[in-house]
Amino acid sequence: MKQLLLTIAAAISLAVTLAITLALIPHPRATKSTPLRCPRTKSTQNAYFAARTTTPKTIFFDDFNTGHLDRSKWNVVVTGFHVNNELQAYVDSAKTLFEENGQLVFQPDYTPGFVTRDGQHFDFISARINTKDKFDFLYGRAEARIRIDSGAGLWPAWWMLGYGDWPACGEQDIMEFVGEHDWTSAAVHGPKYFGNTPFVNRYYFPADQDITQWHIYAVDWTPDSLNFSYDGHPMFRVTRDMTSHYGPWAFDKKEFLILNFALGGAYPAKVNAVTKPYSGLPESTVELIKQQKTKMYVDWVKVTQNP
Repeated sequence: MKQLLLTIAAAISLAVTLAITLALIPHPRATKSTPLRCPRTKSTQNAYFAARTTTPKTIFFDDFNTGHLDRSKWNVVVTGFHVNNELQAYVDSAKTLFEENGQLVFQPDYTPGFVTRDGQHFDFISARINTKDKFDFLYGRAEARIRIDSGAGLWPAWWMLGYGDWPACGEQDIMEFVGEHDWTSAAVHGPKYFGNTPFVNRYYFPADQDITQWHIYAVDWTPDSLNFSYDGHPMFRVTRDMTSHYGPWAFDKKEFLILNFALGGAYPAKVNAVTKPYSGLPESTVELIKQQKTKMYVDWVKVTQNP
């Protein structure tokens, strides 16, 4: 019996010793070979939390509160070129572009017989502005808060363009509206993927919303992708790998901002099949233009980048 008790005591002592030894051995999750959720050294902790809390830096902002367009930021385009069979001439006029109630307003105008400086005749005038040679950037987030009056054949847009020959310069169409109030679209143009580009997508608004309400239209631009979102909802993504099936990636150079209000032409006509009285622009919308009921309102434009 005495021998049995001694054996049991020895076993208990061995078990206690083993438990203490195991308790002193670091757990595998706490060894240097296994990263922790939070870095352990002070310097790596600082870098970790900085990455988690960094606020994007605003590198461009305009909220159109001065009562007139800030021409240190924007150029007003005057027609001397004509594209897409559009029906308007772009002019520099308070009739078609003005600030009102802290918003920038684009308003096409019916002006039959208008003659451009290159001798072209148009029945409509409108506005187009850009930041070319005043502001451009490479990578970041571009966004604008916009609302638009609805009308078949209207073609307002918020977009970006690179320098040089098109389409090699790259074009990011953040928002294009062609007159159907329940949707708008985003598109990407580059070498061998332009015009009727394969990279285009529609966004249909929720049932209780449409184009006439305020929306934030944005693109997040990285070295390898363009991520479009409306009101914070992802709606389209184009990557470098996707474009490589058609042509080279065109989005590794600086681009500038553009806002414009076109009328009729190729894209609206493709959607609505209207041919009279104008290509892509029906009589009902012509009447709305005459009544000054076709406007695009821009609350603000902002570009941010991560430091």
